[in-house]
Amino acid sequence: MNDDISRVAALAEPVRRQLYRVVSQARGWVSREQAAQETGLPAHVAKFHLDRLAKAGLLEIEYRRLSGRSGPGAGRPSKLYRRTATEVAVTIPPRQYDLLSRILANAVVEARDSGTPTDAVALDVARREGTAEGERTDPSEERTPAGLCRRLADVGFEPETTPTGIDLSNCPFHAVAQQQTELVCGINLAYVQGLIEAMPCPSAHARLSPHPEKCCVTVDISESTAG
Repeated sequence: MNDDISRVAALAEPVRRQLYRVVSQARGWVSREQAAQETGLPAHVAKFHLDRLAKAGLLEIEYRRLSGRSGPGAGRPSKLYRRTATEVAVTIPPRQYDLLSRILANAVVEARDSGTPTDAVALDVARREGTAEGERTDPSEERTPAGLCRRLADVGFEPETTPTGIDLSNCPFHAVAQQQTELVCGINLAYVQGLIEAMPCPSAHARLSPHPEKCCVTVDISESTAG
């Protein structure tokens, strides 16, 4: 999320936005001279902003001699730019519709192959996705309610600690949840359960607790093991 915000901020500057559009629309690599010619900018100005876009992760760089020659007298390689494959999306509050799409797409395929109802498969896929997220936890990171909060925040649940556990203030799949509440709430629950189990955080237990202004899932923390 923070990286995406930085990339969007890099495009807030009109000159950078113009250069990014020129490079994005090109079929191949673009030199600073080509970009400068397309935009009417001085070459040194184009280079400055192109390098800023590259630093933000929006462009990649390659050095190559455009003449195709090599060896003495071939000249210095040119610095070339091309749009990266990085996708940038910023939503406030945080949403994870790409995650939901992946869960549902995989569920459709698995249900078709197995003959199992799609909604049941979706819960299993969501749990596996949560497990994969939990397994990405750094071994040195504390596997406690505080560590769990950080992982939930990374996904966009906006966790808030309470005297009895963790409230999830934001649903990452909000718009779809408004139309398919039962299915999406089940997916949320399965995802969080998978995350908890994979970390692991034995003091935590996820359950459904519908709320009109929050995620439908809450996490209870056992007093005996909360630590």
